[in-house]
Amino acid sequence: MKFYFTIIISILSLSGVSCQNNNDRVQFGNEILIKDHLDLLSGKKIGMIVNQTSVLPNNIHIVDTLLSLGLNIVALFSPEHGIRGNVSAGSEVKSFVDDQTGLPVYSLYGKTKKPTAKMLTDIDLLLFDLQDIGARFYTFNSTLYYSIEAAAENQIPIIILDRPNPLNGELVSGPVLISEYRSFIGIRRLPVTHGTTIGELAQLFEDELDATGKHPNVRIITLKGWNRKNNWNEINREWIPTSPNIPTFETALVYPGICFLEGTNISEGRGTEQPFLTFGAPFINSNKVIQLLESNGIKGVKLQPKIFTPVDIKGKALNPKYEGKKCNGISIEITDDKIFNPVCFGLNVVYVLLKLYPHKFKFIDNHFDLLAGTDQFRKDLISGKTPDEIITSWEDEIEKFKIERNKYLLY
Repeated sequence: MKFYFTIIISILSLSGVSCQNNNDRVQFGNEILIKDHLDLLSGKKIGMIVNQTSVLPNNIHIVDTLLSLGLNIVALFSPEHGIRGNVSAGSEVKSFVDDQTGLPVYSLYGKTKKPTAKMLTDIDLLLFDLQDIGARFYTFNSTLYYSIEAAAENQIPIIILDRPNPLNGELVSGPVLISEYRSFIGIRRLPVTHGTTIGELAQLFEDELDATGKHPNVRIITLKGWNRKNNWNEINREWIPTSPNIPTFETALVYPGICFLEGTNISEGRGTEQPFLTFGAPFINSNKVIQLLESNGIKGVKLQPKIFTPVDIKGKALNPKYEGKKCNGISIEITDDKIFNPVCFGLNVVYVLLKLYPHKFKFIDNHFDLLAGTDQFRKDLISGKTPDEIITSWEDEIEKFKIERNKYLLY
């Protein structure tokens, strides 16, 4: 595409957007927008929150498509990892002017995380088209929240182009965030896996902001053909890496559990070719960890010993844990993506490592608690509570969230 790859763009007919039979695949919000709702964009000066995932079924980027159709795109906004998805986690994203389109690209991951009034000057409509992965601490949730808030504060309507939750729309699991641990990796009261699409989250955020008197003007362009029980493997769509360390759906599936290791002194596999599908540390015995995990009755996963040495990988991992040091680790292979629960698996991993290595395993307290959304999770682990006891302790808050969530479900 003109903005990301070198191809020739032609004006697309409504039928030409699709490269597959519409009846046998899920249609995303961006495709429905192009086919059925271009009138919403006519005469508007448009700002777009996008990245490398914002493509149509023909693999042409939505920015290029709208430009080729003569729409007036005036600015782009970039989330964490950059507009091309090649910036390492946690690294500041820079603003710049794109040399191919001439459009300003404003960073929403640096000193500024919410579009400013200056950025929104001369914009009278925002479009949001990012592929989320269904985990509370994946920061696209927060970018969504702040984009809706900024749109409301500047009296600009915002259109959310909905996308499937790749983990499915039913997996609701993990501790629910409490207000004291609100941060950019936990923008509001959600469980770790929330079982909602980006459009459903947008409606929840809209109501929350409306209650503060900001009154967002949000429109959702909904999916067609998606079932809440479907995960990414069932929607007949190629996976585009959502960030440098989420290169596959399998990675996205384990991420909500193994990401807890970011808040510990255990490597979560950054600096390897299989981040989050690999974890370990120099001081562990891989076979002992596997044996204890398997005795806990984990399901849908195969574990194997793996020795690895994290290295600095440009655009993927800067200064990874144990850089240049040999780690005894475990390789994760998902054998049944329908019964595998990533949060419960991650809980078991932390529980086993703490049990086997109480004097060597360390929490990075603040970061672990921000990921968990509470300090109670860490305290329960330290006190020796079993995974089953900890999971039971989440149930009441999860049920409350499910009740709240019901009014926002679109599918």
